[in-house]
Amino acid sequence: MREIVLDTETTGLETSQGHRVIEIGCLELHNRALTGARYHTYLNPQRDVPEEAQRVSNLSTEFLRDKPLFADVADEFLAFIGDSPLVIHNAEFDLKFLNMELSKADRPVLQSGRAVDTVLMARRKFPGSPASLDALCRRFNISLDERKSKGHGAMLDVELLAQVYLELLGGKQPGLELLSKTSAPAAVTKLRKAAQARTVPLAPRLSEEERARHDAMVERLGAGAIWKKT
Repeated sequence: MREIVLDTETTGLETSQGHRVIEIGCLELHNRALTGARYHTYLNPQRDVPEEAQRVSNLSTEFLRDKPLFADVADEFLAFIGDSPLVIHNAEFDLKFLNMELSKADRPVLQSGRAVDTVLMARRKFPGSPASLDALCRRFNISLDERKSKGHGAMLDVELLAQVYLELLGGKQPGLELLSKTSAPAAVTKLRKAAQARTVPLAPRLSEEERARHDAMVERLGAGAIWKKT
């Protein structure tokens, strides 16, 4: 399964106030593992970058002046993400800005249904706990040193987000979590109930010869054999 971890930087918080996307960063996951494929671009927003936004992203109006317009890179961006699910932290925000830019460039918008929102994942997994990217990195012992020294950036944030996403799924081997001591009895009970609910017993897998050899072995073990205690 292919997924794209995605992040953007913008000049502000509201598209209605004329704010634009100034950076896009994407990483490719295949079967929940990073492939090394990435997409990254800075963008000329055709407006100034407010001081507050510059403090967050470290991207200035002067730095972005010679960068491509979104319309110039729209096709390569869409080609990279394809129709894969998009893993985004606070997906509503990024999709709002990307869809505004795609509409301006006369390109199809991104459907909200393809987004995997890690904020919602975190709130379901840790109800009542902070769900910011920084908070989740601290929870999972993911280093924030580079973010502290360089500030926010789409490519840096997407690298952190990819690690957070895999941890939210259960670590590097999602689905292979060992049962905790407290959850084991409940899990065993569930399995037993499922077995008892069978309407048609499973067909025996032992041949008559194998069964005879097993019975002979039990007899050799004597009265202490566990099979004689059941």
